Amino acid sequence: MRALPSKWIARGEPFTRDDHGQSGSFPAILEHLIRQRGGLPEGVDLEGYLRPKLKDLRDPFLIPDMRPAVERLLHAVDHNEHICIFGDYDVDGVASITLMRRILMAYGLSPRHFIPKRGPEGYGLSKEALERCMNEGPKPDLLLTVDCGTVSIDEVSALQKDGIDVLIVDHHEPIPGKRPDCCALVNPKCGSDFTYLCAAGVVFKLGHAMLLTRRIDLDLKQLIDLVAVATISDIVPMVGENRLMVRHGLRFLPNTMNPGLRALQDVTGMNGSATSMDVGFRIGPRLNAAGRMDKPEEALATLITDCGREARGFAEKLDSYNKQRQKHEGDIRKDALAMLSESFDPARDPVIVLGSREWHHGVVGIVASRLMRQYHKPTFVISIDDNGIGKGSGRSIEGVSLVEALRNCSADLLAGGGHAMAAGLSIHEDKIDSFREHFARFVLENTDEEQRQPKLTYDAEIPFSELSLDFLDSYDLLQPFGNSNPQPVFISRNVKLSRPPVHMKNNHLRFMLRQGLTEHDAVFFSGGEHPLPDPPWDVAFTIDRNHFRGRTTLQLIIQDVRPAKTPEPLRVLQH
Repeated sequence: MRALPSKWIARGEPFTRDDHGQSGSFPAILEHLIRQRGGLPEGVDLEGYLRPKLKDLRDPFLIPDMRPAVERLLHAVDHNEHICIFGDYDVDGVASITLMRRILMAYGLSPRHFIPKRGPEGYGLSKEALERCMNEGPKPDLLLTVDCGTVSIDEVSALQKDGIDVLIVDHHEPIPGKRPDCCALVNPKCGSDFTYLCAAGVVFKLGHAMLLTRRIDLDLKQLIDLVAVATISDIVPMVGENRLMVRHGLRFLPNTMNPGLRALQDVTGMNGSATSMDVGFRIGPRLNAAGRMDKPEEALATLITDCGREARGFAEKLDSYNKQRQKHEGDIRKDALAMLSESFDPARDPVIVLGSREWHHGVVGIVASRLMRQYHKPTFVISIDDNGIGKGSGRSIEGVSLVEALRNCSADLLAGGGHAMAAGLSIHEDKIDSFREHFARFVLENTDEEQRQPKLTYDAEIPFSELSLDFLDSYDLLQPFGNSNPQPVFISRNVKLSRPPVHMKNNHLRFMLRQGLTEHDAVFFSGGEHPLPDPPWDVAFTIDRNHFRGRTTLQLIIQDVRPAKTPEPLRVLQH
């Protein structure tokens, strides 16, 4: 079964041949692409946007509760208090613990840390996780949560009554009108314009605020590669200071001071450079795999060890967990597609909600993401335990907030929360059908038919003859790519095959494509899953470097193909 065909829609005004040339010292297409993404930020010129500097980081005290948080931490330093850093089991969580730990150790403290296990304990300050946390070490004077805690109203209240101060450093959506009874809630979503930061970004800002208040011998720049890894892996918007920190973090990553990050680059075959794709598809999945296999402490151990040999051993373990994760993912996706073939109609059904007692709880989010992209439907995939309790992960399409949907469907759920585009839930299996019905109704009532149609939004039409490594060098100034700064998609028309496609593993295809006298190598990931139209084609693609046998070439990464047709007036995607 195939998803509905995508409509190709131009993002903003088309880039015409008259626009080619230079804009100052930069190719004009760069300014065109920036303009289509909302233009330059206020007060930033083209040079400042394309080559941002760390000195441009803004005042961290603009984030709510930053000052009381700094005061409470410096009080802990002055009184040598026991601190426990309580984090999350994903990349952002373990990176945030690592950052916070390094900062507090630089101030002379010896904090302990704790990560809940995804399966038996679930996300955040659950009763089970807190019980184990308190049994594993001395009762803390201060529990410092990172990447969790904002919605833990009752749990924080109980900790405070037990004489434990709680300081929350988080980036998740708060409950409207409710706030935990903590000594400080450092969450940009509680009243600032830093709402794009991941938890590690907020921790970095907290470290900056501490240094501004009490200077010590700590170079935060040496930790910015951890922020980059967390920001990319958490798929938060690549705008503002996220873009600045990730750009510099990727530059530092190949020569990182962190033995674990160095070992992960070696194990994954990175070649001395680092892009957001490298982090998103090599480093991030391996750190996440430990949490998915209920071994999050091994991901954290990889990042906090100071021993290169130990780091290599941990990195190899994470690689093996990632292979297990891939097998679980393949099995679940196969089952899910079989379920969909029995009752799901892409033209009729606005959502996908699937559950099974056979599915591994740690992998359902990845499968939800793949199904969402394949069918362009808000999707929840749920793993059900032997007691009939399901834990699910959801991924959404533009225009459908999963947080709002879960609030609307709360009568069906045991718990739920997260972000607009990615969320989690707990549900009894008897309620799954009811939740699917109410979730579908929410989507139908809050979107129109046009919003629910799959779209491929492209940035510019460009001839093959203008694609070169020199062009790629200029294009790289737009990096890092990610959420809210997507990798530009180009189209070229009337493209022919120079030779038949080569089928690779996992239904990937390799082409040699020709337009006029110019040829380019191309890869179409999963392109062999469905029949392709007869060439010539119009092709939509992104571009990247391909390093092979000591030679570097420009490669097209195909996003879609359609039968070639004559140019027509371009539809403009309204913002």
